Amino acid sequence: MTHAAVAFGLALPAAAAWADGNPLAAERWKTRPVVVVVPAPDDPLLVRLNAALREPALREGFRERDMALYTVVAGQGSRNGQALPAASTAALLAALELGAQGPATFVLVGKDGGVKMREGADVDLREVFAEIDRMPMRQRR
Repeated sequence: MTHAAVAFGLALPAAAAWADGNPLAAERWKTRPVVVVVPAPDDPLLVRLNAALREPALREGFRERDMALYTVVAGQGSRNGQALPAASTAALLAALELGAQGPATFVLVGKDGGVKMREGADVDLREVFAEIDRMPMRQRR
């Protein structure tokens, strides 16, 4: 991910939580992780997502919905722009049954840890927000 996610001020969990396996375990009941796996940094899915997150309204919507962004680009993982250890990246991919080199995949994980959405390269962040807004935990706010 670009430095943009860090600049957005998205919260980072303690790095120690990543060292023991799947980093999504530390997110449970706190955030809605989005996991984007692409084979290259110039993949259209990642380019579109980065562009969307530069738009103030979409960036705020991402924050407002307690979302965290995990990316795996050519096998290198990060959370909100901060590098993940290789073991944590491997555990993340294994948990979601994804390959490190793609194909380009977008996964939305709910606060309960379950996969809520699995899309290819054509995902639209506004549609993701609409899906989240229909979730029971979101409606309780």
